[in-house]
Amino acid sequence: MSELKPTATTPYFTFQFALLCLSNFLFATSFNMMIPELPGYLTSLGGAEYKGLIIALFTLMAGISRPFSGKLTDTVGRVPVMIFGSLVCVVCSLLYPMLTSVAGFLFLRFLHGFSTGFKPTATAAYGADVVHESRRGEALGALSIGYTLGSSAGPMIGSYLVDYFSYNVMFYVSAGFALASVGILYNVKETLKDPQPFKLQLLTINKTEIFEKTALRPAIITLLLCFSIGTILTIAPDLSEHLGLHNKGLFFAFFTIASLLIRVVAAKVSDRFGRVPVLLVSSFVLVIALIVLAFSNSVPLMMIGSVIYGLSWGINSPALSAWTVDLCAPENRGKAIASMYIALEIGIGTGAIFSAWIYNNNADHFTYAFLLPGFFALLAFFLLIRWNKKAKRAQSFSQG
Repeated sequence: MSELKPTATTPYFTFQFALLCLSNFLFATSFNMMIPELPGYLTSLGGAEYKGLIIALFTLMAGISRPFSGKLTDTVGRVPVMIFGSLVCVVCSLLYPMLTSVAGFLFLRFLHGFSTGFKPTATAAYGADVVHESRRGEALGALSIGYTLGSSAGPMIGSYLVDYFSYNVMFYVSAGFALASVGILYNVKETLKDPQPFKLQLLTINKTEIFEKTALRPAIITLLLCFSIGTILTIAPDLSEHLGLHNKGLFFAFFTIASLLIRVVAAKVSDRFGRVPVLLVSSFVLVIALIVLAFSNSVPLMMIGSVIYGLSWGINSPALSAWTVDLCAPENRGKAIASMYIALEIGIGTGAIFSAWIYNNNADHFTYAFLLPGFFALLAFFLLIRWNKKAKRAQSFSQG
């Protein structure tokens, strides 16, 4: 339970909230700057056939750690969990230049997943603490702006550092951004009432603590939609290179900027019209984006697909988080958000593995690799239609 009891008119964008947004920016920049360059780096180590594991191992660890991060967020507090997630980025970024075998690299990617397994869970719970439920989508959308900006700036910075310096310089700069994120978090006030001191017993997870049942529907939609993220993160750098775009980070910059621009408006829309109607629109837009990417044969067409993809995620990301929090009890916010993120990690991980398997370093297979997540997004669209109809019938029945 939060110490704060905000009303519909309570301002949430305080100095503390701004600090958290800045920390999000630094954290997201830290690990996103590596993403477009890691396939090339792994190839240079002699592990080209393991490209699908770059994202899959990262998300596997993130998924495994979610039940722990959810429990600790609801017991130890939001801020300590965020600090731990950022510290993992610091340590792993410093170790990449030291473990230069394929096995060492893949081990670090697995370990690095702790970062996103912890920090986003606690961050979303913090955002839900400081705002009234009628403005939850708006606040969570605003909180993700820093993350989105980091996701945009990071890949461009990473590609620049590799082009003009080296992979090792990129890793060290990544560590610096993550360390700055940690420093800011020490100035953020805890919002959990009566947080417990950390003890090893808190790491014991029973089966009822693994998944919050109220998060089932948001988790299903998250899994289906996030399959596309694994695909994008794994093969978009190769598509950029194939089409002649030297700075592979530009693809990620375009879709994250588009996501940022639409997010400000879309977050408020979900508060007004409901989470499911907004997710219906976003899932359909995602289908269009993946079709465009599947048939991209030029840089301009690929960038159009990137922008449409960004628009879809700018719409659905705050709505998914707000929907998850809407359905759970306040004392289970961390657990519910962690449950939704478990689905996110499964979606990203399986998307990465299957897209790499379908693509198989063959440019003729890009179309099939992008159409598969398009099918899952279409499935999400039809599920949302069905649930929306049921909700409307139930509402009509209760009013009648």
